[in-house]
Amino acid sequence: MEYRKLGNSGLLISELSFGSWVTFANQVDEKQARKMFALAYDQGINFFDNAEAYAHGESEIIMGKALRALGYSRDSFCVSSKVFWGGEKPTQRGLSRKHINDACHAALKRLQVDYLDLFFCHRPDVHTPIEETVWAMHNLILQGKVLYWGTSEWSAQQITAAIEIAHKHHLTPPTMEQPEYNLFNRERMESEYLPLFRDYHYGTTIWSPLASGLLTGKYDQGIPDNSRAALPGYEWLKDRFQTSEGQQKISIVKNLKTIAEALDCQLAQLAIAWCLHNPNVSTVILGASKLEQLEQNLLTLEIKNKLAPNVINQIEAIVQNKPDAERIF
Repeated sequence: MEYRKLGNSGLLISELSFGSWVTFANQVDEKQARKMFALAYDQGINFFDNAEAYAHGESEIIMGKALRALGYSRDSFCVSSKVFWGGEKPTQRGLSRKHINDACHAALKRLQVDYLDLFFCHRPDVHTPIEETVWAMHNLILQGKVLYWGTSEWSAQQITAAIEIAHKHHLTPPTMEQPEYNLFNRERMESEYLPLFRDYHYGTTIWSPLASGLLTGKYDQGIPDNSRAALPGYEWLKDRFQTSEGQQKISIVKNLKTIAEALDCQLAQLAIAWCLHNPNVSTVILGASKLEQLEQNLLTLEIKNKLAPNVINQIEAIVQNKPDAERIF
């Protein structure tokens, strides 16, 4: 495992990290979670990602219990939470000073920790002034309840506004963004965010490196019964794969398999390694519902150096979706 700086901070996080998303509450119990965290930690992972919205907080509860049971020293790992969707009532949603404060304290309780290493604004809130959000995050940092704060799926313009507000008022600026990034979703990371990387050295903790499982190749012949897309509540994912665009992506995946076979690796490992090839990626968040999945994805560390320039060119020739140069907003 190698470690990368989280943006312009001094924090070193593992290039691969582990997140629960909703699978912990829906597919993984506490005993299984404990085994997965132990495997991840033993392989050098030091960042575990979560959010208040994941299974309505249950995901954080399972993570907190598992990490507490494993007994790792708190100074040897990082945990995160995200704030935006906390409940149905008006004061339980968004990025107001109140909800940010309430969400932080609730996450601390569920995760059984005294502070959050990373705290993300899970989406932009058009109903709350960015200045209010920046102040709320800064105050949590002053209180020692959060060490670094960031954004998730914010536009480059919104992130820049937050940074400039922080600089103007001598507050703590956001350090990192958590965007979706994979071979099928590249525009923001490779075009829109380039000024953020150049001017502010903004960090990234990217999610969905396998494009909701599409880049594993398991949907090439339809929807397997044991796949996420076959689960109740995931009809949206099943529908996405069955559109004409989804079928086109499946055809691309089939062609990418030839490159994986030539490198003697799984397609998922190739897709994760491709994400790591981007120097603006601070860490790639892995997700898994089975211990075996996590074991296989961690083997990416053994093949990542095989992505020589000629291999990258072969991948580009298949996907043919490389974004244009820096997009001005």
